[in-house]
Amino acid sequence: MKKVLLTGFEPFLDHGVNPTEIIVDNLDGKTIGSYEVVGRVLPVEFDRSAEVLLGLVRELEPDAVVCLGLAAGRDKITPERIAININDGVPDNSGRTPVDEAIDEDGPAAYFSTLPIRKMVNAMRESGIPASISNTAGTYLCNNVMYSVLHEYEKRGETIPAGFIHVPASFELVLENGRLPGWPLETIQRALEIAIGELV
Repeated sequence: MKKVLLTGFEPFLDHGVNPTEIIVDNLDGKTIGSYEVVGRVLPVEFDRSAEVLLGLVRELEPDAVVCLGLAAGRDKITPERIAININDGVPDNSGRTPVDEAIDEDGPAAYFSTLPIRKMVNAMRESGIPASISNTAGTYLCNNVMYSVLHEYEKRGETIPAGFIHVPASFELVLENGRLPGWPLETIQRALEIAIGELV
């Protein structure tokens, strides 16, 4: 059976929980379509997140890689179209705050996702779940890991389905911050199961 590496992140900033951490734990070992899910949680640290992810890629040699991240404030499931070669933003969990820093000095400006993002969005919407393609993964850890994994496969001369999906806040986060739009965790997880089901 094929393997999909599904990653989430630990809690960060002032978010006491991260729904992606819970979802990857829930889906670890499950079978979705023709894929067995291998779920892992990444640190929210510029100096470690990509290193951990690429270590998992080399260890597992998955047939697809789907990285998940929290975009608190968004009101849809949003597969990302593109990752750019920049680290910038608020402090990570180690306190590091890069400014206008290249992820890879020798890398290209950007990479497009190799996930079937349009099929994923269409399938989620057909199931009644709000979804749309996002054209910015930001410059924080989500963009960092998306760029890094696509760069890894480019250097290998290989192409597999790989990319990033942002999810909205779960109800658990809304209890901490009532200004956020919130979704039931079960709905977010179901949306991601649908998206993974579109992998070929």
